[in-house]
Amino acid sequence: MNSYMHSVVLDVEKCTGCTTCVRRCPTEAIRILDGHAEINTDRCIDCGECIRVCQHNAKKAMCSKLEHYMHYKWKIALPAPSLYGQFNDLEDVDDVLQGLLSIGFDEVYEVAKAAELVSAYTRIYLKAEGIKKPVISSACPVITRLISLRFPYLKDNILPILPPMEIAAIEAKKQAQQQHPELSEEDIAVFFISPCAAKVSYIRNGFGDYKSHIDVVVALNDIYFQLIGAMKRSVSPSVTSEAGMIGIGWASSGGESTAILNDNYLFADGIENCMQVLESIENGNIPQIEFVELDACIGGCVGGVMTIENPFIAKTRLQSVRRYLPVSKNFLPADQNFIPPEYISDSLPTYTPISRLSANIGESMRMMAEIQSLCQTLPGIDCGACGSPTCRAYAEDVVRGVAGKERTCLVLEQKKQNGEAKQE
Repeated sequence: MNSYMHSVVLDVEKCTGCTTCVRRCPTEAIRILDGHAEINTDRCIDCGECIRVCQHNAKKAMCSKLEHYMHYKWKIALPAPSLYGQFNDLEDVDDVLQGLLSIGFDEVYEVAKAAELVSAYTRIYLKAEGIKKPVISSACPVITRLISLRFPYLKDNILPILPPMEIAAIEAKKQAQQQHPELSEEDIAVFFISPCAAKVSYIRNGFGDYKSHIDVVVALNDIYFQLIGAMKRSVSPSVTSEAGMIGIGWASSGGESTAILNDNYLFADGIENCMQVLESIENGNIPQIEFVELDACIGGCVGGVMTIENPFIAKTRLQSVRRYLPVSKNFLPADQNFIPPEYISDSLPTYTPISRLSANIGESMRMMAEIQSLCQTLPGIDCGACGSPTCRAYAEDVVRGVAGKERTCLVLEQKKQNGEAKQE
């Protein structure tokens, strides 16, 4: 039984069974059954690609609504750095932070601030002896889940430092309890403002055996419209941003990599590009580099499916916001050469293979032979008309017994009918 809680869901009533999502899903997790899409939860990595390409809005990301959680006595907002790139002509990040206070939050703790700490800790980690390189960033939940499903030999390459949103949650709660000792732990709620569906799934499932300190996840595109109204009011900001260029730069692809302050890195964005990089690392066909940053969304977190603005425009806006900021506002003490234990996750993702045909090797070999035999009879054009993404996937579905009678190869059926017509 699948125990992974997903955030990407299907609205069956809106789905037309057009196969667009089937052909674009990077893990072949979607099939067309009974006239509509079905998502295989064991294969889904919550990348949001199906949400992005669906023309009928039949796929969506499940998030909490802010108004349902306003009963907490102390509400802390954790804005993702990508939030700042959504607003036109934004001159000061403080305007966004003040806007969050104006719509009902009691405190704001920037994820960008925690990102600068993670960058500093990453530089320490890269100097450690005996670590497996290249070190792969753990910031994108899509990538860590993808590794757990398809690249098991790379799980030891994952950076064992908690992502910035998690460290921000830990520090925010700690700070709130110190400043307000009258509040109990149950009185405080941390709200992460998420740009993507994968981070929602991460918070629901944790990282390996680690469980998130974030209490509520709200979609960035929901908060955006509330902020627009609040930021139009002439209220002078009462809060000051505690993040610099490095922290805000994490919103865009390459921002984490450049923050390690050396040139021995690689970064890529877009899920298909990321998969190619992972394959190259697994095969050893990659230069000797220290660090790899992979962002499933085009442009990085600014390209998440729960954002508002075009990722390239958002990235340009962030460049303008960062222009006059210091490099970082969160440097570690000069004598600190260790990573706090509470920020280290020693629980790596469990390998859960998605391509295994059977637990019995003999049965698997028999099924493999059947799949190969069936593939030889198929046209090999990967049209998706059968409801499977490729001819190979269709053959596997048939052998597994998950392809219903209505799912047949239309190309072969047409050839068969043409042949019968000629014989007549």
